[in-house]
Amino acid sequence: MSDDINKGRRNFLIGATTAVGTAGVVGVAVPFLGSWNPSAKALAAGAPIKIDISKLQPGDMLGPIPAWRDRPIFVIRRTDAMLGLLTQNTSRLADPKSEEPQQPAYAQNDTRSIKPELLVLVGLCTHLGCSPKPRPVVEPTDFDPDWQGGFYCPCHGSKFDLAGRVYSGVPAPTNLEVPPYRYESESVIVIGEDEGTA
Repeated sequence: MSDDINKGRRNFLIGATTAVGTAGVVGVAVPFLGSWNPSAKALAAGAPIKIDISKLQPGDMLGPIPAWRDRPIFVIRRTDAMLGLLTQNTSRLADPKSEEPQQPAYAQNDTRSIKPELLVLVGLCTHLGCSPKPRPVVEPTDFDPDWQGGFYCPCHGSKFDLAGRVYSGVPAPTNLEVPPYRYESESVIVIGEDEGTA
């Protein structure tokens, strides 16, 4: 009889110890595995972010606006009509060939992008860091009767075209910045990494 009682106690103690040990392992493993993901502080410091562009329609800007290094990132899928405007009226631009170092070498072209249809910009005016408003529609506006679409900063009147190139005679000194980025797939881009660093 005492052997049956001892076996029961032993089995209970083994089961209880196993349960407590398993809970302890899980309790240690969860924070450990969680530490592999970049923290909010690391993301703010510049850890790369991934953006899904699969649902982005031609002519639309991605929303909600993602942030990288605490800066807004504008992602716009341009239409063929928008792309056609990039070679018109370039005499109005201060840096039409993107000669100032505001973009990686792979974006130093008329579209300032890897793939012409997808524009990726840091959404901060190069004047005082305000956030310019996307104004993609070609129509006369109160700030430009010959507006060809682009970005307008209402704070001080800076204007940028649909490639983020700055107009002449506005407060902003340079084109909008193109951050380093790469395509992970047709539907995902990684902001903060170039092709060479992947």
